[in-house]
Amino acid sequence: QLQASGGGLVQAGGSLRLSCAASGRAFRTYDMAWFRQAPGKERDFVALITWRYGRTYYSESVRDRFTITRDNAKNTLYLQMNSLKPEDAAVYYCAVDIESGGSNWSGAYEYWGQGTQVTVSS
Repeated sequence: QLQASGGGLVQAGGSLRLSCAASGRAFRTYDMAWFRQAPGKERDFVALITWRYGRTYYSESVRDRFTITRDNAKNTLYLQMNSLKPEDAAVYYCAVDIESGGSNWSGAYEYWGQGTQVTVSS
């Protein structure tokens, strides 16, 4: 199970850190990612961190502003979000890819958190 937290309301230019705590299973050998979904839109890839070597990948829209990290000892995934923009507002979901294929496609992910709402005021 995945439990996402850390969302909230922030002014444009502000920061938030999302967390995703995993329980019931150790995800340290799986790729993990963040996706987001705004109202009326599809679920979009945000960032990915691989289990092997901890390589990170980002969507163009968040690169240089967001940082994905993981603490395998705590079985927790993080997303540090800086310089937030109104267009970053969405429900953010953490996800696990058991196949660890390094994918940015939501269909590749088998486990999902419940989502945490991020609202950015202009």
